[in-house]
Amino acid sequence: MTITAGKMWGMRRLADAEGRYKMLAVDQRPPIKNLIRERRGVAEAAYGDVAAVKRTLAAALAPQASAVLLDPHVAYPQAIDLISPAQGVIVTLEDSIFQEKPGGRLSSEITDWSVAKIKRTGADAVKVLTWYRPDAEAAVCRHQQEFTRAIGEACRVHDIPFVFELLVYPLAGDRHQTTDYVEHADKKPELVLESVAEFAKPEYGVDIFKLESPVPAAGIAAPESGAASTRNQALFDELGRLAGRPWVMLSAGAGKEDFETVLRYAYRAGASGYLAGRAIWWQAFQAFPDLDAMAAGLGEDGVAYMRRLNALTDEAATPWQHHPLYDGAPALDGRGERFRESYADFGAAP
Repeated sequence: MTITAGKMWGMRRLADAEGRYKMLAVDQRPPIKNLIRERRGVAEAAYGDVAAVKRTLAAALAPQASAVLLDPHVAYPQAIDLISPAQGVIVTLEDSIFQEKPGGRLSSEITDWSVAKIKRTGADAVKVLTWYRPDAEAAVCRHQQEFTRAIGEACRVHDIPFVFELLVYPLAGDRHQTTDYVEHADKKPELVLESVAEFAKPEYGVDIFKLESPVPAAGIAAPESGAASTRNQALFDELGRLAGRPWVMLSAGAGKEDFETVLRYAYRAGASGYLAGRAIWWQAFQAFPDLDAMAAGLGEDGVAYMRRLNALTDEAATPWQHHPLYDGAPALDGRGERFRESYADFGAAP
């Protein structure tokens, strides 16, 4: 399997030296803003408070990561100086404010932001979250597919990796209906798997999947602990098979022990690492507005937890270049004496 120059370099930059992804997310918007609002007793979280939180997160935890995911509102402009030039940078494109329609959710890009701008910042990859339910209203599904397809095409044009996050969500009328960024307690594995199968199609241009557990993470049984764990592993195996390319796990706010268990299943199924935030830093964030106490908690519990995840990743994750798609040796597209001429066409719009 060949890979274009920009995508190859970006995917290498996000990983550690062995090709495993140990990626920290500090692009969260509603979860951080909502807690700040509650603690401050205000209608809207102040930019300065959000910036202080994100700088605190980056300062304490970024050194443990192979790459860091930043949003363009606060984290990139306020914390990029805290990221080592030896680390990868991913920048978010999707707006955290989605439209909740009777037939499902509609995603959109952040205003005044684009793949082109992300590329110009020097970032190594574009990250997009698309809410998806294969059983949502047909027009909603089409919108989400077209939204994702257009971003994949823009990433092709600018030759930058597309990190695609996929989340199922409760429809109106489902139990535990919520618009919060939390795992749907009643999610059905088949909806997760069907969604991955859709966006694994080449037309979407996904380079790395950022996936949720196909079963609820809360209280998930440990691997090799009985019938439930056997079923869980079969679902994770199918998740990896359907992805068809390097993939990592998201935490979706899972507890520390539960997320670690999720990773054990995922790594047995061929996952190449993690891209997580709240499982790592949510507990320490509870100290807000005491930023010193928050920093202390991150420096102790948060760092220790990341080191634990990294050790597990070193032990069990599949380096991205060893995914069956690349078979251990991703080949540069167009390599040879005419590389200059052929590469000029890689990014040309169709």
